[in-house]
Amino acid sequence: MRLSLATLLAALPAAPLALALVAAPAALTLSATAAQAQTKVKIMVGGVDKQIYLPAKLAEQLGYYKEQGLDVELFNTTSGQAAATALLAREVAGVVGFYDHTIDLQAKGKFITSVVQFAVAPGETVLVKADEAEKYSNPANWKGQALGVTGLGSATDFLTRYLASRAGLQNQDYTLVPVGAGDTFLAAIQQGKIVSGMTTEPTVQRALAKNAAKVAIDLRTPEKTRAALGGDYPAACLYMDRSFMEANKDTAQKMVNALVKTLKWMHSHSAEEIADKMPKDYYAGDKALYVKGLEDGRAQYSPDGLMPAGAPDSVLKVLATFSPNVKGKTIDLSKTFTTEFVAKANATN
Repeated sequence: MRLSLATLLAALPAAPLALALVAAPAALTLSATAAQAQTKVKIMVGGVDKQIYLPAKLAEQLGYYKEQGLDVELFNTTSGQAAATALLAREVAGVVGFYDHTIDLQAKGKFITSVVQFAVAPGETVLVKADEAEKYSNPANWKGQALGVTGLGSATDFLTRYLASRAGLQNQDYTLVPVGAGDTFLAAIQQGKIVSGMTTEPTVQRALAKNAAKVAIDLRTPEKTRAALGGDYPAACLYMDRSFMEANKDTAQKMVNALVKTLKWMHSHSAEEIADKMPKDYYAGDKALYVKGLEDGRAQYSPDGLMPAGAPDSVLKVLATFSPNVKGKTIDLSKTFTTEFVAKANATN
């Protein structure tokens, strides 16, 4: 089921998010019936058809949620920022988004925790207009330009700002334009509304096939990510409000069990076999391009769901470089992720 952002926001209570945070943990997100003996879990995904978040849908397609006694409903929104807002409002039990939001939100006094890592690299690329690729492939030349991101406050926002900062630019030296992904991203770069933009598969392959853009910076593997960012940047994950997680450990464990099993399945099957399991409308009209995207980006996926050693420090370093929200703040990284559930999942899967 897909839920539009407009519908989601209309459903949110008028009270401030701070009040929503003290609501009963399971009130809006979990329910069980004796007849079905399944626990209902609502999960928001910051782009359910994006390959960076593929394990969330694949686990459903493989039947692994039901195997754990879960009835998981995946809701779609356009960006990780909107998904995080839904989590803090207790509209959902968890969010499939980027790990960096756990640090950004802790800096604002909100504690959310990654319970399983899907990815050990962002899985993103910076695309530049094909006819201006030579110039704008270098972030130092972004001064005065419009740069595309999924949404303001999203992980693509964070990463774009860091790349610009690393090239010597200040936040005010360029303009970030929220262009989403898919058709809206392609239109923005083809029409010259942006000179470059950060996006993911399957949008990347579609842009390349149309000769509308070229890859300037590749963040689809740990090695290329380290070269571009100066360190590791674990990205896609399932995160939960920390108090909710602690109050619903059995449900959290079952979710992680299903997702770790999915990650292991992915590492033992080809890109073609993975694509065969996904809904056909996820192919964006071209299965061959979808498979190519999976092949090019499969190194991003974690083999076991564990957080890479030292990686949270690297993400914090990136955010503290440019973000006024994080710079100078004391962040307890031990509360931004946990290996408790993943360790148990790996012991049984």
